[in-house]
Amino acid sequence: MVGVGEGDDGIAVHSRTVLRPTCASLSSGRSVCASRSCVGKMDLSTVVASSPSYGSKAVDAYKKAAATAATVTAYAVLARGVARELLPDELRDAARWAASFLLRGGARMRVPRRRRTFVIRRYDGDGYGDNSLFEDACTYLATRVDPHAMSRVCLSRRRSRDDDDVDYGAFGYCDGDKEGGGGGGHVMSMEVGASMDDLFEGVEFTWTSMTNCDGHDRQAASLELSFDAEHTDMVLRRYVPFITASVEDARRRDRALKIFSCDNGGSWRGSSYHHPATFDTLAMDPELKGSIVADLDRFLKRKEYYRRIGKAWKRGYLLYGPPGTGKSSLVAAIANYLRFNLYDLDLSKAESNSTLQCLLTSMPDKSILVIEDIDCCFSAITRGDREKNAEQNADERPPPDAPPPKGQGITLSGLLNFVDGLWSTSGEQRIIIFTTNYKDRLDAALLRPGRMDMHVYMGYCCWEAFKTLARNYFLTDDHPLFPEIRELLSEVDVTPATVSEMLLRSEDVDVALQGLMECLQEKKQGKEIGKGGKA
Repeated sequence: MVGVGEGDDGIAVHSRTVLRPTCASLSSGRSVCASRSCVGKMDLSTVVASSPSYGSKAVDAYKKAAATAATVTAYAVLARGVARELLPDELRDAARWAASFLLRGGARMRVPRRRRTFVIRRYDGDGYGDNSLFEDACTYLATRVDPHAMSRVCLSRRRSRDDDDVDYGAFGYCDGDKEGGGGGGHVMSMEVGASMDDLFEGVEFTWTSMTNCDGHDRQAASLELSFDAEHTDMVLRRYVPFITASVEDARRRDRALKIFSCDNGGSWRGSSYHHPATFDTLAMDPELKGSIVADLDRFLKRKEYYRRIGKAWKRGYLLYGPPGTGKSSLVAAIANYLRFNLYDLDLSKAESNSTLQCLLTSMPDKSILVIEDIDCCFSAITRGDREKNAEQNADERPPPDAPPPKGQGITLSGLLNFVDGLWSTSGEQRIIIFTTNYKDRLDAALLRPGRMDMHVYMGYCCWEAFKTLARNYFLTDDHPLFPEIRELLSEVDVTPATVSEMLLRSEDVDVALQGLMECLQEKKQGKEIGKGGKA
């Protein structure tokens, strides 16, 4: 039984004495009701008494939250303004993308990405013509093979460059019927029926080699390129053009060079070209050499530029200087650098302008036209010299009905028509090189920009050219005789061909350099004697 009473302050007080219940106490409902009434009175009074303190705390907490939110908002506005002023647009776009990915990445990851597959068949739609893109893709994939990541890899050996005229590119594709082209060596490529991954601009692409037959002689009938559908535009606009450009550049660098000459019938005949000259071994001024290489590199990259300005994609070089200064070696170095075939034109074998036109227009793209000693061609002689020669030989003119001498049917205008006239656009990516020992004998119309764009003077052997020759012949960059040789080279004119001949006379560097120094001293003495005689 719980006893309930009232204290002196009028507040109900519970008795904590617990007694065993009796019938009397159970029957007394008033005591229980009184107790409940007292408890209710106590709780209500306590809450009312303490409610002012709770209210003030709630107001303070709200004020602190509002102040914190205002501070955070102010910092956010300030940070946004600073970001707009200091951060580049690309970085801000990346931040927005990262925020979007974090907010919505979870939902996207739960949704499987849509895949797309491009099929590149070996043959065109009619089944007869070869699909060049298939060959390009095979060649490209051969450069991406990782033997450590693939369980099956096809290994083949490339034919040497001179085995045949077919050029399959810098890297072969082993499918059972073809070996790699280009130079000798072994090539790894994807096996028929296998798959491999390729990474381009951070995106992964899967290539699969498909076949339509079984058996020992099966070959790849198509290649399948699979990727996320969202990268479709990247594949068409950047990835596939990158593949074709890479393969084209590799094939150009690895192609077997040929040199062609014209016959009396007005056609070209070619043979293999293995000239060892390169820009590294070329004995000439380093700055001039660097400017030529830079000009060639710029020319190769300017296809769209030439198209935009409305000019033929070609470049003209005039090499002039004394005999033996390395003009022909420079031509060979240019051919080896560009990997372009050479077309050596002898104007004396072209009987008329029409024959010349047929020869020049039959040249393929990515070729070099060379006309050596153009000053010996009558059509390139200055107009004043031609008029003077005509007056001196007036009595020796042939009768009007006599056929023109061989090679005399070509005119300067016929040659210029191909250089920058109407026929100059018959091909693309062509180099035109004229060489001469006497630049002053050439007609000014042949020398103006647009015809001969870069004039290269091949002078006598300088100190830097000699150092290149010494390094080529003896693998040395220093010698006790170098200072005296350097002083002699600055006083006498000697061609790189003469220096090369002296260095070839002995394999002993001391003997060869001593002989060269004696030769230079003789030339210096002869020069001094000549000056004394004139005086």
